[in-house]
Formats: sequence, structure tokens, C-alpha cells
Amino acid sequence: MPVDMKIIQGPVRARAEVCVPGSKSFTHRVLIAAALSDGICDVCNPLFSEDTLLTINALKLMGVRIEACENSVKVFGTGGRLAPCTEPIYLGNSGTSMRLLAAVASLGKGDYQFYGTERMHQRPIADLLDALNQIKVQACSVDNTGRPPIIITGGSAIGGTVRIDCGKSSQYLSALLLIAPYTRCGMEIFTQGRVVSRPYIDLTVDVMERFGVKVQRNGYESFKVSPGQVYRTGTCTVEPDASQAGYFWAAAAITGACVAVKGLNRESRQGDLRFTEVLEKMGCRILENSESIEVCGRAVRAVDVDMGDMPDLVPTLAVVAAFAEGVTIIRNVGHLKEKESNRLAAVVAELNRMGIYASCTDSELRIAGGKPSGALIHTYNDHRMAMSFALAGLQTPGIVIENKECVVKSFPNFWHVFEGLYDLV
Repeated sequence: MPVDMKIIQGPVRARAEVCVPGSKSFTHRVLIAAALSDGICDVCNPLFSEDTLLTINALKLMGVRIEACENSVKVFGTGGRLAPCTEPIYLGNSGTSMRLLAAVASLGKGDYQFYGTERMHQRPIADLLDALNQIKVQACSVDNTGRPPIIITGGSAIGGTVRIDCGKSSQYLSALLLIAPYTRCGMEIFTQGRVVSRPYIDLTVDVMERFGVKVQRNGYESFKVSPGQVYRTGTCTVEPDASQAGYFWAAAAITGACVAVKGLNRESRQGDLRFTEVLEKMGCRILENSESIEVCGRAVRAVDVDMGDMPDLVPTLAVVAAFAEGVTIIRNVGHLKEKESNRLAAVVAELNRMGIYASCTDSELRIAGGKPSGALIHTYNDHRMAMSFALAGLQTPGIVIENKECVVKSFPNFWHVFEGLYDLV
């Protein structure tokens, strides 16, 4: 078998405890706040993955001194004064890096060009470029397509009133918020239409406030950040990633085992913790304490659920739904077409490959639960497809994951942690 494929094997332990790495979303945002801060920041338990390393490298190219240790990062804040960079900055297929750093570059000097993979050059960013132009930043798509590569000219971020459509990505809003205190006039941001992935906005605001910047807000409709504020130096610990925890909670749901993820509790601001509520509706039992959240699986039943605020867990839920009794409907997930792959089409194709009927429209998925069959799973070079469909192999013999190494994008040691679920006795 080719070395880039992974055969999933079982059986699964009746009870398991796992540790997942630091939150990817949290790590990106903390790195940027620390880079703009007024001194030295220690970031503990950051995620070191392909995406976050791209952000670290880009910040270094923009003049930020960053020293990485085994389980921490020391960031020497620039006070919002970034160095010019004449060479194009590569951001792979990290949408978070591309969108957040596009705004950060407006605080620098001269032109910054960002580019990535072929798939990145298909992903939208026009709404963010338009918003940056509203605050007098020269921001454009190199090919005039509204997609990367992009050029941002730093040094002219005046700020002021901005109106932005966040129907494709909440990261556009997060990008503006993160730079708002360093604009000359501050910013008042008004969103237009539905804001997708809203908990990630809460996470951005939470990071800003941890670093000493106040944000006034009216729900998800408007946000105001006064000028003259700065991110303050200090120590920040990145909590475990709730999106990654979801794979292991889903493993419990599929197999009937009990799986606890350590280091997470209800105090977290990560919206993906709500995935446990979805699993509870499907019939699972949830056990919580201050040190972990555990899911105990039972025979699962279909649900009708809005996943607009938990897009990263849609492929995971879809795989659970393949084993559920009834037809699961997953609503308000049209923005998944613009992820690392077209996840709506990809999920449908791979479920069909396993003999499970699934279909999608522009905004929802329908999955008829049944008895999945073994199959070679195509991952589309999408980390979440690989990790989600690996779950099926815990219950269905013959599941093989191609391009297993694509998990390095967000969870480099996923296969090691995943194999901890096996009962090898």
C-alpha cells in the first residue's frame, strides 16, 4: 500500500482519555495580538501546525521577532509598527492566515503581496478587500478576481466607518477588529446580512480583551473600537482545540464507547463545544467536570440542525449521521463550498462512495443513515475530510484514507492520538 494511505483499524476501547493540541483559531489570533503588542508576550500551548507556522513565518517577514520553544512561543511586540517586506509572502491554503494578515499588513510600510496554493487562489476575499479600501487602505486582487494573490499597501489605515458582508467568512470581521485599535480614527464596523461562524467573532473579541483592548458591540450587527488602545504585554495560554476534540467525541458516538477530552470545560469561548449538544440530541450522554468533557455513545438517531456557526464540524457530523437512524439535515452551511475543498460536494461524494445516500443543495446537506461499507476515501487535500472520515473506519472495516499527511495543516500528531482509541490488547 502507498505510504500516503492510512488503513483504519479497531476495535475501540470501551473508555479512553485523549489530549488534543492548542486551538488553531486561538493561536492565529493570539500571535497577531502579541505581534502588535507593546512588549514581550509569552504564548503557552500554541498549536504548531502547517497553518500556524505559515502565520509565524509571515509575521517574521514583517519584522516581528518570534522565538519558538517546545511548548511555547515568545513574541516581541512591535507596537503596531511593522517592517516592509519586498518578497511575496506564501500562505499555503491557510484561509485564516490570508484574511487576518491582509488586514495586519495595512499597518506596515509599502506593498505586501500574499499568495498561496492553487486552491487558495480560488477562495474569496473580495469583501475584505472592499472593507480595507473603505478605511483608505489600498488593497487589491492581483488578477482582479476578488481572490488571492493580493497586494496590500501599508501605512494608510485611517479607520472610520466600515460596512462589510460576512456571509462567506467571519474572518473578514475578525481581521478588521484585530487592527482597529491601531488605525488613526479607530473603527466602527457594521455587518450586512447574516454573519456566519459567529462564535469565532466572540473568540476574536475575547483575545482582544485579554490583551487589554476594549470592544463595544451590539450583538453581531455593529462593533466599535476606539483609537489609541494597544495590546498589552503578558502571558497567554492557548486552550485545547474544540474542533479537534469533536473527532473524538464523534468516535464515541459512532462506536458506543466513552471518550473524554482533557483540558476543556464549559468556560471556553469556543463555539464548537456546542457539538456535544448536537451529539446529545442524537442520543449520546455527556459528562462534564472542570478538567474534561466526556461523550458516551449510544445508538444514534438523526437530527435536523443548523451548523452555520460550527462549519468545521460539519464533515464530522456527516460521518456520525451515516450511522444514525433516519435522515439528518444539516442547514445553513453554504459557506463550506469555499473551504480548503468544496466540503459540501466532497462530503456527499465520499459518503456515496461508502454506500450512504447523501445529497446537498447550495446551503444544506441531507444524509440517510445506514450501514456504511469499506471504501478508499479521497481527502481532496483537506485535513478535515481525512480526520472526519477516519472515524467511519472505527466501526466499518475497509476504510482507507488517502493522503493521510494532509492532517499536518491543523493536527500534526492526529494519527498518533487517534490510534490511542484502539483496543490493542
